[in-house]
Amino acid sequence: MSTIQHQVEFQPDFATLRVQLAPGQSVFAEPSAMATMSTNIKLVSSMRGGLGAAVSRAFSGESFVMNTFTAEGGPGEVWFAPGPMGDMRHVELHGNRIVLQRGAFVACSEGVEVKAKWEGLKGFFSGEGLVLQQASGTGDLWFNTFGAILEIDVLGEYIVDTGCIVAFEDTLSYRVTTMPRPNGGGMLKTFLFGGEGLVCRFSGMGRLWVQTRGIGPFLGWVHPFRPVEKRG
Repeated sequence: MSTIQHQVEFQPDFATLRVQLAPGQSVFAEPSAMATMSTNIKLVSSMRGGLGAAVSRAFSGESFVMNTFTAEGGPGEVWFAPGPMGDMRHVELHGNRIVLQRGAFVACSEGVEVKAKWEGLKGFFSGEGLVLQQASGTGDLWFNTFGAILEIDVLGEYIVDTGCIVAFEDTLSYRVTTMPRPNGGGMLKTFLFGGEGLVCRFSGMGRLWVQTRGIGPFLGWVHPFRPVEKRG
């Protein structure tokens, strides 16, 4: 059973999280994620976990501070509406760890810690940099995607475009590479001319969450339609 009552509404295109808090119960979320809340909800912004944890979150692409929403004097509710147009998932952590791409975190309950995870030169997810996020502990975790979500149980090996990865269990290992062509084309040729770019080859056993849209291709599709100032 979930430690916090909640519902994910309006899936899969505009998923929104509704959290129902018991008196004294708290939920933690990124600043600007809150859409509406009851009048008895107390909002406090702080560096949750101290300065080190706050710097770690900022380094992984999230906010330096985190908002705490607590129901006071009775039950209350909070609605969270993340930025990307897409779906949302809830995962209960029981001492296991989930690795998230930057920007995927929405909210968590007490007992869950979210911090940066240094991945070295292989952390090229979505071209966002070398640092991912890691959620660990015991409690509730919610994360969002751009597009719908595919949940894949990996047993052995699996290949995913780097821009489509949302989250994965840390029981999976991975390496970043390019897709070689079956006709003998090399990795460099595929990267330059094949249109596939970087992919992630996962191995091991664990769950993988993949989004059905990539932000990079979407921006490329929108670019020709942008308003352009005409100069005389």
